[in-house]
Amino acid sequence: MHDDALEPYKKWRVGIFIYEGVEELDFAGPFEVFSVASYQTTMFDAPQEDKPFEVVTISKDGNGITTHNGLAITPNYSMENTPDLDILIVPGGVIEPIFYDEDISKWIGEQSKKVDILSSVCNGAFLIAKHGVLNDRTATTHWQVISVFRAYFPDVEVLENVKFVDEGDVVTSAGISAGLDMSFHLLQRLTGKEVAAQAATFMEYDIELE
Repeated sequence: MHDDALEPYKKWRVGIFIYEGVEELDFAGPFEVFSVASYQTTMFDAPQEDKPFEVVTISKDGNGITTHNGLAITPNYSMENTPDLDILIVPGGVIEPIFYDEDISKWIGEQSKKVDILSSVCNGAFLIAKHGVLNDRTATTHWQVISVFRAYFPDVEVLENVKFVDEGDVVTSAGISAGLDMSFHLLQRLTGKEVAAQAATFMEYDIELE
Protein backbone atom coordinates (compact mmCIF):
# COMPACT_ATOMS: atom_id res chain seq x y z
CA MET A 1 0.00 0.00 0.00
CA HIS A 2 2.91 2.33 0.74
CA ASP A 3 5.74 0.67 -1.20
CA ASP A 4 6.75 3.95 -2.85
CA ALA A 5 7.41 5.56 0.53
CA LEU A 6 10.91 5.71 1.94
CA GLU A 7 10.00 4.77 5.49
CA PRO A 8 6.36 3.69 5.73
CA TYR A 9 4.58 4.42 8.99
CA LYS A 10 7.50 6.32 10.47
CA LYS A 11 6.68 9.37 12.56
CA TRP A 12 8.36 12.68 11.78
CA ARG A 13 8.42 15.82 13.89
CA VAL A 14 8.28 18.93 11.72
CA GLY A 15 9.40 22.21 13.25
CA ILE A 16 8.45 25.51 11.62
CA PHE A 17 10.41 28.56 12.73
CA ILE A 18 8.29 31.72 13.00
CA TYR A 19 9.34 35.28 13.75
CA GLU A 20 8.13 38.88 13.66
CA GLY A 21 7.12 39.63 10.09
CA VAL A 22 6.96 36.04 8.85
CA GLU A 23 4.81 35.62 5.73
CA GLU A 24 1.57 33.88 6.69
CA LEU A 25 1.22 31.34 3.89
CA ASP A 26 4.94 30.55 4.00
CA PHE A 27 4.43 28.75 7.30
CA ALA A 28 0.69 28.07 7.35
CA GLY A 29 0.76 26.27 3.99
CA PRO A 30 3.32 23.65 5.05
CA PHE A 31 1.70 23.49 8.50
CA GLU A 32 -1.61 22.52 6.92
CA VAL A 33 -0.17 19.97 4.51
CA PHE A 34 1.77 18.05 7.15
CA SER A 35 -0.95 18.42 9.76
CA VAL A 36 -3.77 16.95 7.68
CA ALA A 37 -1.70 14.07 6.31
CA SER A 38 -2.94 10.72 7.55
CA TYR A 39 -2.53 7.04 6.77
CA GLN A 40 -6.29 6.74 7.13
CA THR A 41 -8.55 6.99 4.11
CA THR A 42 -11.12 8.80 6.23
CA MET A 43 -9.12 11.87 7.15
CA PHE A 44 -11.46 14.06 9.14
CA ASP A 45 -10.55 13.76 12.82
CA ALA A 46 -8.13 10.91 12.12
CA PRO A 47 -6.51 9.72 15.37
CA GLN A 48 -3.00 10.98 16.08
CA GLU A 49 -1.50 7.50 15.73
CA ASP A 50 -2.55 7.52 12.06
CA LYS A 51 -0.82 10.81 11.39
CA PRO A 52 2.76 10.53 10.11
CA PHE A 53 3.73 14.03 11.24
CA GLU A 54 3.74 16.03 14.44
CA VAL A 55 3.95 19.70 13.47
CA VAL A 56 5.19 22.33 15.92
CA THR A 57 6.00 26.02 15.70
CA ILE A 58 9.05 27.66 17.25
CA SER A 59 9.97 31.28 17.91
CA LYS A 60 13.18 32.72 19.28
CA ASP A 61 12.01 33.08 22.89
CA GLY A 62 8.74 31.16 22.79
CA ASN A 63 6.69 34.35 22.97
CA GLY A 64 3.99 35.23 20.51
CA ILE A 65 4.83 36.87 17.20
CA THR A 66 2.95 39.02 14.71
CA THR A 67 3.09 38.01 11.06
CA HIS A 68 3.73 40.29 8.09
CA ASN A 69 0.05 41.09 7.71
CA GLY A 70 -0.78 41.35 11.41
CA LEU A 71 -1.84 37.84 12.43
CA ALA A 72 -0.93 37.06 16.06
CA ILE A 73 0.57 33.59 16.57
CA THR A 74 1.57 31.78 19.76
CA PRO A 75 4.33 29.21 19.11
CA ASN A 76 4.67 25.82 20.75
CA TYR A 77 8.32 26.19 21.72
CA SER A 78 11.26 28.51 22.04
CA MET A 79 14.62 27.83 20.43
CA GLU A 80 15.91 26.79 23.85
CA ASN A 81 13.29 24.13 24.61
CA THR A 82 12.64 22.82 21.09
CA PRO A 83 12.42 19.01 21.07
CA ASP A 84 14.44 16.98 18.58
CA LEU A 85 13.24 17.64 15.05
CA ASP A 86 13.33 15.51 11.93
CA ILE A 87 12.45 18.36 9.58
CA LEU A 88 12.98 22.09 10.03
CA ILE A 89 11.16 24.56 7.79
CA VAL A 90 12.37 28.16 7.66
CA PRO A 91 9.72 30.37 6.01
CA GLY A 92 10.27 33.77 4.48
CA GLY A 93 8.94 37.19 5.27
CA VAL A 94 10.56 40.31 6.66
CA ILE A 95 13.92 38.62 7.22
CA GLU A 96 16.23 41.65 7.47
CA PRO A 97 16.10 41.95 11.30
CA ILE A 98 16.69 38.25 11.93
CA PHE A 99 19.27 37.80 9.16
CA TYR A 100 21.73 39.56 11.45
CA ASP A 101 20.47 38.00 14.71
CA GLU A 102 23.39 35.85 15.85
CA ASP A 103 21.29 33.77 18.27
CA ILE A 104 18.84 32.80 15.55
CA SER A 105 21.62 32.23 13.05
CA LYS A 106 23.47 29.97 15.47
CA TRP A 107 20.32 27.98 16.23
CA ILE A 108 19.48 27.41 12.57
CA GLY A 109 23.08 26.37 11.97
CA GLU A 110 22.94 23.86 14.83
CA GLN A 111 19.59 22.49 13.65
CA SER A 112 20.92 22.09 10.10
CA LYS A 113 23.39 19.52 11.44
CA LYS A 114 20.75 17.61 13.41
CA VAL A 115 17.67 17.37 11.22
CA ASP A 116 17.14 14.91 8.38
CA ILE A 117 15.71 17.62 6.13
CA LEU A 118 16.30 21.37 6.27
CA SER A 119 13.82 23.33 4.21
CA SER A 120 13.09 26.93 3.31
CA VAL A 121 10.15 28.74 1.76
CA CYS A 122 10.51 31.92 -0.27
CA ASN A 123 13.32 34.22 0.97
CA GLY A 124 13.79 31.96 3.98
CA ALA A 125 16.50 30.52 1.73
CA PHE A 126 18.71 33.45 2.80
CA LEU A 127 18.52 32.27 6.40
CA ILE A 128 19.70 28.75 5.65
CA ALA A 129 22.23 29.68 2.97
CA LYS A 130 24.22 31.62 5.58
CA HIS A 131 25.46 28.30 6.91
CA GLY A 132 26.91 27.04 3.64
CA VAL A 133 24.42 24.19 3.30
CA LEU A 134 23.56 25.32 -0.22
CA ASN A 135 27.10 25.89 -1.45
CA ASP A 136 27.83 24.05 -4.70
CA ARG A 137 24.22 22.95 -4.85
CA THR A 138 21.04 24.13 -6.54
CA ALA A 139 18.27 26.05 -4.81
CA THR A 140 15.45 28.47 -5.46
CA THR A 141 13.73 31.37 -3.76
CA HIS A 142 11.15 34.07 -4.51
CA TRP A 143 11.56 35.37 -8.07
CA GLN A 144 11.79 38.95 -6.82
CA VAL A 145 14.98 38.35 -4.80
CA ILE A 146 16.84 35.90 -7.02
CA SER A 147 19.38 38.50 -8.19
CA VAL A 148 20.02 39.59 -4.60
CA PHE A 149 20.39 35.98 -3.50
CA ARG A 150 22.94 35.34 -6.22
CA ALA A 151 24.94 38.37 -5.10
CA TYR A 152 24.94 37.20 -1.48
CA PHE A 153 25.60 33.54 -2.24
CA PRO A 154 27.59 33.16 -5.47
CA ASP A 155 28.41 29.52 -4.69
CA VAL A 156 24.75 28.52 -5.00
CA GLU A 157 23.17 27.78 -8.38
CA VAL A 158 19.74 29.42 -8.22
CA LEU A 159 17.04 27.98 -10.46
CA GLU A 160 14.27 30.16 -11.84
CA ASN A 161 10.71 29.22 -12.80
CA VAL A 162 10.57 26.17 -10.55
CA LYS A 163 8.33 25.56 -7.56
CA PHE A 164 11.00 23.83 -5.47
CA VAL A 165 14.42 22.21 -5.58
CA ASP A 166 15.09 18.94 -3.75
CA GLU A 167 18.74 18.34 -2.84
CA GLY A 168 17.97 15.43 -0.53
CA ASP A 169 18.73 16.78 2.91
CA VAL A 170 18.03 20.39 1.87
CA VAL A 171 14.87 21.44 0.04
CA THR A 172 14.06 25.00 -1.01
CA SER A 173 10.91 26.43 -2.53
CA ALA A 174 10.03 29.51 -4.51
CA GLY A 175 7.74 32.17 -3.09
CA ILE A 176 4.78 31.88 -0.75
CA SER A 177 2.30 29.40 -2.31
CA ALA A 178 5.18 27.35 -3.73
CA GLY A 179 5.72 26.15 -0.16
CA LEU A 180 2.54 24.11 -0.59
CA ASP A 181 3.93 22.34 -3.65
CA MET A 182 7.19 21.66 -1.84
CA SER A 183 5.31 20.28 1.15
CA PHE A 184 3.25 17.92 -0.99
CA HIS A 185 6.46 16.80 -2.67
CA LEU A 186 8.02 16.01 0.70
CA LEU A 187 4.82 14.35 1.84
CA GLN A 188 4.90 12.07 -1.20
CA ARG A 189 8.63 11.44 -0.81
CA LEU A 190 8.26 10.38 2.82
CA THR A 191 4.88 8.63 2.92
CA GLY A 192 4.02 7.74 -0.65
CA LYS A 193 1.79 9.04 -3.40
CA GLU A 194 -1.42 7.71 -1.89
CA VAL A 195 -1.10 9.69 1.33
CA ALA A 196 -0.07 12.85 -0.55
CA ALA A 197 -2.97 12.54 -3.00
CA GLN A 198 -5.38 11.96 -0.14
CA ALA A 199 -4.18 15.10 1.65
CA ALA A 200 -4.44 17.16 -1.55
CA THR A 201 -8.00 15.93 -2.10
CA PHE A 202 -8.91 16.75 1.49
CA MET A 203 -7.50 20.28 1.11
CA GLU A 204 -9.09 20.66 -2.35
CA TYR A 205 -5.66 21.61 -3.68
CA ASP A 206 -4.95 20.91 -7.34
CA ILE A 207 -1.50 19.42 -7.75
CA GLU A 208 -0.06 16.88 -10.15
CA LEU A 209 1.91 14.31 -8.18
CA GLU A 210 4.56 12.30 -9.98
